[in-house]
Amino acid sequence: MRKIVVASDSFKGSVSSIEVAECAELAIHKVFPDCEVVKIPVGDGGEGTVETLITAMGGEVVSCVVHDPLMRPVEATYGILGDNRTAVIEMATASGLTLVPVSERNPLRTTTYGTGELIKDAMERGCRNFLIGIGGSATNDGGTGMLQALGFRFLDRDGNELELGGQILNRIYEIDCSRALSQLRETSFTIACDVNNPFYGEKGAAYVFARQKGADDAMVRLLDEGLRNFAEVIKRTGRIKIDDIPGAGAAGGLGGGFVAFLKAELKPGIRMVLDALRFDECIRGADLIITGEGKLDKQTCMGKTPFGVLQAGVRQDIPVIVIGGSVEEVEALNKSGFLAVLPLLPYPVSLEQAMDKDFTCRNIGRALEQQLRVIQYYMNH
Repeated sequence: MRKIVVASDSFKGSVSSIEVAECAELAIHKVFPDCEVVKIPVGDGGEGTVETLITAMGGEVVSCVVHDPLMRPVEATYGILGDNRTAVIEMATASGLTLVPVSERNPLRTTTYGTGELIKDAMERGCRNFLIGIGGSATNDGGTGMLQALGFRFLDRDGNELELGGQILNRIYEIDCSRALSQLRETSFTIACDVNNPFYGEKGAAYVFARQKGADDAMVRLLDEGLRNFAEVIKRTGRIKIDDIPGAGAAGGLGGGFVAFLKAELKPGIRMVLDALRFDECIRGADLIITGEGKLDKQTCMGKTPFGVLQAGVRQDIPVIVIGGSVEEVEALNKSGFLAVLPLLPYPVSLEQAMDKDFTCRNIGRALEQQLRVIQYYMNH
């Protein structure tokens, strides 16, 4: 083999994406010493996206103090890639559910304001391209807080400026864009969004997600009515109709806020990451792609990293092998198009041992070497 690409997600709690690739490279060179190995850390746009893209594309992690979902100061980080123009943000670092104790969770009060502050900080540092993951939010404010941090104002029927949180959605009557940051006109946003929920309704942001953020039944109804009102105001004031856009309900309507006000593009997380990496160019001419993640099951083919890598391989007729620490639904995975599905555990072990980094690295090398020996045999006969 002349070229093999290794593009695996991390095995969470055990080994990172780049460590998986390094283990694979050692195994490949045992069987094919002269093979070019292209190592590409990847992820699906969720936790770890900043680290993944900085590792693959260079850049730095930036830290700044913003406001958490309840407007308390919190130190948050994001990445600026090597081009010094592209920022990678995980909104959960500023507006995530884990920042709010269970006893204080209330999506009428929580706000995405801190996410807007991260965007503003990155724009002040020269960034004009944004890749943003919006999973794990504590909010249901339709993105109003994020927009308020960027200079947008939401007014009631009397022209009074409204405060923060999901509680304002029912009272929004006018939108004042006159103070929105001028840099936004030359800025593009790509949003990692792996849900298809609409902005409001039975399958919308409030009814599907708000309870896990602290809402009771009455709050859910109020929030849904608020999102419906906000969507109507957006449409009435000359913006797009966001009611039925798949993914507009992501992160408590933040997806819809990005689309309506910042002309953002919503993409599946893995697609956002692979496009940023120019993955299709990286794999061109490869003989084989190796991918993987900690657990392979029926969810793998619903937007997880290995499936995104598989789809890229299929487009160029490159076979893809997938490795996993825990493997279920092998038949379904095979039917989806993987050349082989390789479980890593050689014998029953405790969870502690299964998660041990050295143990996992040895098993990645062992499993791949054995598979590659079979491939080598049939190449030579």
